[in-house]
Amino acid sequence: MPLTFKTLHSINDIDARAWNAITGIDYPFLRHEFLHALEASGAVGNDSGWQARHQLIYRDDELIGVMPLYRKYHSWGEYVFDWAWAQAYEKHGLNYYPKLVCAIPYTPAEGVRLILAKDQTLENIWPLVQSHLLQIVRDERCSSLHILFNDNVLQTALETHSNSYSLLPRLGVQYQWFNRHAINADEKPYANFADFLGDCNSRKRRSLGKERKKVITQNVALKQLVGTDISDAQWDLFYHCYQLTYLKRSGHGGYLNREFFRHLAQSMPEQILMVVAERDNTFIAAALCFIGSDTLYGRYWGCLAEVDGLHFEACYYQGIEFCIEHHLQRFDPGAQGEHKIARGFRPVFTHSWHYLADRRFQLAIKDFLQREQQHISSYRKEAETLLPFRHNEPDSN
Repeated sequence: MPLTFKTLHSINDIDARAWNAITGIDYPFLRHEFLHALEASGAVGNDSGWQARHQLIYRDDELIGVMPLYRKYHSWGEYVFDWAWAQAYEKHGLNYYPKLVCAIPYTPAEGVRLILAKDQTLENIWPLVQSHLLQIVRDERCSSLHILFNDNVLQTALETHSNSYSLLPRLGVQYQWFNRHAINADEKPYANFADFLGDCNSRKRRSLGKERKKVITQNVALKQLVGTDISDAQWDLFYHCYQLTYLKRSGHGGYLNREFFRHLAQSMPEQILMVVAERDNTFIAAALCFIGSDTLYGRYWGCLAEVDGLHFEACYYQGIEFCIEHHLQRFDPGAQGEHKIARGFRPVFTHSWHYLADRRFQLAIKDFLQREQQHISSYRKEAETLLPFRHNEPDSN
């Protein structure tokens, strides 16, 4: 039977149970609760530049799939940079905005982007979904369609149906830590952090050990708090740190307000990890992570006092320890940061796909992306040589 589609202009136009029945909660950023927190806090919607166009997919009046989709009026909060494309449009007297973006706002974390009921096959459905999305581009007079940080399953479907006038692939690189059995299924997971260090060469093992001890010698203690163990006062202090960090880096506050975090603390606490740093029993820093079924996602960090090595401890080593203790396969600490490589985070490809309605730009950007891909592939290969492991062989991710 043919598919039918419905567009949601707010995540609240669908019951949370119906949405989560399709998405599940393994990937926390697609939970109804997370998307609702973004809307309820004003981070998306209104004049934010993010206007919901979420897609519901039906067959015989039965909901079989969902897709997060936004009509965008800028390129902030995406982490797949297309500012130069927007400038090229402007130079030629054309409007690059609005555009359609399939992504999780402010969240550069790879994950599923077209979610289907378990009895549905993506290979059969994707061509119809792609045709529908391109029709939305035309109907809403958007310049383009962008699918960001998609998972491997959608990647395969996109590659199968790719051509010069549909979506174009783009590579990026992030740095992620993998538990031992995620790299080699025949290996046992790490038993503890020392076991992980045992896989590193002697020089790096000593360096990482000294880096962790340095924090302790500065009289700093860290603790991991999950969900309801995080007090309101700690949330307030974390948020203050988060805003200060954005101010230092960019001169303006963070995208997200206190109300957003308040919603998350109430609606999905079991998937939130806060690493708190204290000195003399006084709060000085915090890192906030989200817990998936097999992955820890590092997202936000901030500090009130500068402590040598504290950022690495709170944002990386504590996360690795949490993954090992809870048998998680992967730690995705967020975008950018070559310094992660020396600490055991492998360079991995990220994927996005792009369609430009203007064929002249489509062909020009296709040529650009092919050249960029060669550079990205060479960079990743070179970056792998900097990993600290004793048997430093490129992985298959």
